[in-house]
Amino acid sequence: MLDCEYDEWEPSVGLIPTTYFLIFFLGITGNGLVLWASHHRRERQRAADTFIVQLAIADLAFVVTLPLWAVYVSLGYHWPFGKVACKVSGYMVLLNMYASAFCLTGLSLDRYIVIVLSPGPGHSRSPLSSPMAIAITWASAGLLALPAIIFRNTGQTDELFDNRTLCYMDYSAVDSSGQTHLWEAGLGFSSTLLAFVAPFCVILFCYVGIGRRVSGHFHLPLVASRKRRLLAIMVGLVVTFGACWAPFHLVKSIYVLMNAEVLPLSCSLHVFLNNLHPYATCLGYANSCLNPVLYAFLDPRFRGHCRRVLGCGVLLSGTEGENRAEGQKNSCWQLFWRWCRSGG
Repeated sequence: MLDCEYDEWEPSVGLIPTTYFLIFFLGITGNGLVLWASHHRRERQRAADTFIVQLAIADLAFVVTLPLWAVYVSLGYHWPFGKVACKVSGYMVLLNMYASAFCLTGLSLDRYIVIVLSPGPGHSRSPLSSPMAIAITWASAGLLALPAIIFRNTGQTDELFDNRTLCYMDYSAVDSSGQTHLWEAGLGFSSTLLAFVAPFCVILFCYVGIGRRVSGHFHLPLVASRKRRLLAIMVGLVVTFGACWAPFHLVKSIYVLMNAEVLPLSCSLHVFLNNLHPYATCLGYANSCLNPVLYAFLDPRFRGHCRRVLGCGVLLSGTEGENRAEGQKNSCWQLFWRWCRSGG
């Protein structure tokens, strides 16, 4: 391999940690609101809502680790949090990537079974939305993310690199020959196949079938409105997932192929991909805070749940009916202002 000189892009030092903290804040707020609204909803939960809740759980579990990665980058890739935090944080990244892909695949298959294969009345749920199916989804994602627990490690650099502590994938325990690029290529391509390519193919197949089926029912106003909203949410989730994760997997794959000497190594391209990778990673991480935005824009039921939850009716005195009516008229800020004017 050529001896290339690597210089990090200067804006990356401040821009990437700032982006991580922004994703953390938006992800905590948005996904927390999804779970809160789901817990307080009054009507029967749809099968699609089951997968949406699982997506929110996966995203929320991941974004809580982002402040650690933000500090890591801001310190010039120095990891001060220890080996356990390195392993757990890396594990949460992979767990979120797999769980998000599997939940979106399950959502697509569930709707395909209900709408295309069982379109008759009384078929609103498929076996894919059962607790057992959800448990299998999480177990599969958890097992596939285990390489982060096994291989992630912390290591000290020499004085040339300021004696920094790195959090990285260490294959030395299983490969003493120094051919670590083979392990990197194997795990890299397997994650791309299982967390992106295969799910995306299944999802596209499902939505083509769903689109052909429901297009014949759009002449019915009520049915058309409901189906279009649900399809808009599902398509929005999938398009956002693809747009966020495709650059990450593409950059990673080319980089790994160059390390494995399958593609000719060009120092200029290798350095460019090395510097581009953190930005592609940021884009992939951003998927964790964009899903709730899609619900807010496309699903009036979700907006209604949020308005009820944030109405603060439970803070008002009186009977339950009076609380509900008053809560619909008054926002949290109005209640807070009244409290301040009354002297607390």
